[in-house]
Amino acid sequence: MAKGRQLKGRIRSVQNTRKITRTMELVATSKLKRAQDRVVGARPYAEALATVIADLSTPELAERFPLLRRPRPAAQGGPARAAVVLLTSNRGLAGAFNANLIKAAQARIEALEAEGLTVDLHAVGKKGIGYFKYIGRALATDRQDVGDKPTPEHAESVVTGLMEAFAAGRIASVDLVYARFVSALTTPPTTLRILPVAAPEGGEGRTAAYLLRPNAEAILERLLPLYVRNQVFRGMVETAAAEHGARRTAMKNATDNAGEILDVLRRTYNKQRQAQITQEIAEIVGGAAALEG
Repeated sequence: MAKGRQLKGRIRSVQNTRKITRTMELVATSKLKRAQDRVVGARPYAEALATVIADLSTPELAERFPLLRRPRPAAQGGPARAAVVLLTSNRGLAGAFNANLIKAAQARIEALEAEGLTVDLHAVGKKGIGYFKYIGRALATDRQDVGDKPTPEHAESVVTGLMEAFAAGRIASVDLVYARFVSALTTPPTTLRILPVAAPEGGEGRTAAYLLRPNAEAILERLLPLYVRNQVFRGMVETAAAEHGARRTAMKNATDNAGEILDVLRRTYNKQRQAQITQEIAEIVGGAAALEG
């Protein structure tokens, strides 16, 4: 009976775990829908900004704006430092979601260091912060206050100092590592260079399509910082949606696995119980036959 009690205890434990994972799956599904709406809402504005900058940018203008200008290599007297901004989640139970983002950040850091640059890592999200602190890497900044509902103010606070450092020539580049939201099942880690600003493809200075007031220089001066902040905000929004998608998938897999384990445990328990009943019947029959004999 001891084994039977152990099996019943394991069955109850797996049942309770399955209830938890099922609940978390439903919560993640609900949050995913709202996060998807935020991603869809952010895309038209980002695309419109990119289109305007692509149309206004020209090689001549690129030299006038610090955010567009490409610094000289470090070997030629350019900045010797670079920055990487890593976006992860504050919570786990999302499969390999955070691990993949951390690997992408490590790969980018190694590539920059191979170029002779010293890399400042700016981590947003508890999981990324915890990992790099665990391995002993110093962080330039760490933020845990963003969560899964980022705002433009969050993005501005993260990137404003980096834009100032880049414009002043103290850093050579800024890379953003985030999860690009393609679908609930496809959220690849992505590395995007946000500084220097690369004019989006498709525009070749088509200023003739616009009536510009006061002029292209004044408009770009206002739009470029806005574009960089929006790139970071969009990365935060997509990472938040990707986190919910990854957690929903992970919890669904855990719920399905718990169901399979329950089937195995129940079959094992029933077989053991049947064997025990058969043995008890045989003992009763044997005892009765001995009394009759």
